[in-house]
Amino acid sequence: MATIALETMRHSAAHLMAAAVAKLYPDVRFDIGPATAEGFYYDFDLEHRFVPEDLPVIEAAIEELIKQKLPFERIELDRPAAEAMLREQGQTYKMERLADIPEGETISFHRCGDFVDLCRGPHVEHSGLVGAVKLMSIAGSYFRGKETNPMLQRLYGTAFATPKELKIYLNGLEEAKKRDHRKLGKELDLFSVSENVGPGLILWHPKGGRIRNTIETFWRDAHYDNGYEILYTPHIGRAQLWQTSGHLDFYRSAMYAPMEVEGSPYYVKPMNCPFHIEIYQSKNRSYRDLPLRWAELGTVYRYEKAGVLHGLLRVRGFTQDDAHIICTPEQVEDEIAEVLRFCLYMWKAFGFSEIKAYLATRPEKAVGEPERWEQAQQSLLKAIAKEGLAVEVDEGGGAFYGPKIDLKIKDALGREWQTSTIQFDFNLPERFDMTYVGADGQRHRPYMVHRALLGSLERFFGVLIEHYAGAFPTWLAPEQARVLPIGDDFLDYARDVVTRLRNAGIRAMVDTESETIGAKIRRARQDRLPYMLVVGAREVAAGQVAVRHRTEGELGACAVDAVVERIRQEIQEKR
Repeated sequence: MATIALETMRHSAAHLMAAAVAKLYPDVRFDIGPATAEGFYYDFDLEHRFVPEDLPVIEAAIEELIKQKLPFERIELDRPAAEAMLREQGQTYKMERLADIPEGETISFHRCGDFVDLCRGPHVEHSGLVGAVKLMSIAGSYFRGKETNPMLQRLYGTAFATPKELKIYLNGLEEAKKRDHRKLGKELDLFSVSENVGPGLILWHPKGGRIRNTIETFWRDAHYDNGYEILYTPHIGRAQLWQTSGHLDFYRSAMYAPMEVEGSPYYVKPMNCPFHIEIYQSKNRSYRDLPLRWAELGTVYRYEKAGVLHGLLRVRGFTQDDAHIICTPEQVEDEIAEVLRFCLYMWKAFGFSEIKAYLATRPEKAVGEPERWEQAQQSLLKAIAKEGLAVEVDEGGGAFYGPKIDLKIKDALGREWQTSTIQFDFNLPERFDMTYVGADGQRHRPYMVHRALLGSLERFFGVLIEHYAGAFPTWLAPEQARVLPIGDDFLDYARDVVTRLRNAGIRAMVDTESETIGAKIRRARQDRLPYMLVVGAREVAAGQVAVRHRTEGELGACAVDAVVERIRQEIQEKR
C-alpha cells in the first residue's frame, strides 16, 4: 500500500478508535487523532482511567466497526453551525481546535456510523478498508503540549493493510525490545544511570569503557589520517563568550544556571564551537593557513526535561564528536565533498551500509548573502551526488544561519537514525568577526562548517548496542576471547594462553569459576563473546585450544598462534 494510502488508512483507524471509545464511554471529550510514522493516536478526556485491560475491549469494538463497512461521509458546515454542533456535544477541546481554523477556510466533519468528528480528512471510503488494527499503549498528554493545560489520556495504535504486515511489524517490535540498549546495557554491564548522580548523566562501566576507548582510538586515528587536528577545550566559559555567540539570547533555556567565579558568571558549555573560534582568533590567519580541520571529543551539557530522557539516546551530558572546517570560498566545495566521504567511511567501518541524505535549504529569514547560501547549497548537493546517495530536499528548512545535510542510517531492524550533520554557519563568523588575509592582502570572511559525525558517543553507543543486539563485532567487543579451562588443573595453561593473546593486543581473560564446562560456555554465550577457547588435557598436551566461535560454532582444535592470527586479522579488517 502506498505511503499516502497507509497514512489515510491510519488516520481512519484513529477515527474508528475514537468512535469505539465514544460507544464504550459516552461522557468522553475528544482532542485530536492524527496518523503517525508508526501508526496513530487519539487524545481523550474522560473520568475513566484507561488500563491495559481496556485495550482488547476497545480493539473488539473497532473490529465490529470494520466488519460493518460503514461509509466515511464528509460534512461541510459554516462556522456558526459547527460551533452549535460542538457546543451541543459538549466537545470543548474541539471548540478550541475549531477556533484555530482561519476565517474563510472550509470547516469539515466526517461521519462514520453514529460518530461525527471535526476533521480535515481524508479518510478511506468505508471502515472495511481500514485493515488490521492493534492498540499498543496508553500515555498522558497535556492539551496542546502545555504543562499548564489539562492532562489528557492518549491511546496509541497501529494499522496495516493486512494481518501479515501487522504481524511482521509486531515481531519487529518484539525484536526491538530484546535489543533495547537499556536492557542490554544492564545485562552486559556496560553503563548505568544513578539517581545520586542525576538523571541523564551516564556512568560508563569497565566493559562499556573498553568499547568507548576503542571507538575513540579509531576516531582519533581516522581524523589524523584525514588531515584533522584534535583540540581540547574547557567545560565552562565566561558569560561574555556565550553572549557573543548568541547562546544566551537564543539557547539559554537549554543551558544550566551560571556559577560565579571571582565575580564573573560562567556557564557550563552546551556546545564546543565558540572555543574553537577563540583558538582561530588567537592569531592572525592567512589564506595560506586554510583550510583548517579541527575536531574535538568535547563533553557538553544541555538541560533536557525529565520526560524526554531515554537511556543513552537522550541525555543531559554527552560527548560530541565535533569538528569545524574553516576555509576560503574557493575551497568549500572540495571540503564538503571530503567531509561527506569521511562520514560515509566512518559509518561503513561500524557496519552501517544503508545511508540517506536530507538537505535543508535557505529559509525566508536568514543571515548571510544569498550568493553564499547558493554556493553552500550547491556544494552540499554536488557532494551528495558524487557519493551516489539518495537525498530528500527540505526547501526552506535550513536554520537561519546556514544550510545543512543530515545523514540518516538504517540499523539491523530497518529503523532510521539521525546521525551525522554537516552544517554551514554564516552567523558565528560574523558575530566573532572571523577574518583571514587573502592573496590580495585584504581581509575576508571565511566559511565555517560544523560537522558532527557520530553525533554523540552516548547516543551512538545506544544505536550500536541495538544494531548488534549486544553482540559487537570482534574489533569492538570489550572481551574478544575467553579461555575456558575444563577443570582447575588446567588454569595455569589457560593463563599462559591469555598472556599470549594479550601480548598480541587481544582483549582476553580466563573463566576461573569452579563450574562445569557447559556452564562456562553458557555464560560466555550470554556475554556474547566472539571467541571461546576451551582447554583440557588434550589441548595442554598438544599446545592447542579448542575454538568455539559465536556464529560459526565449533571450529575444532587449533594452535594458539593460529588463533591469535585469526583474531588479529578479524580485528584489523573490522569484520
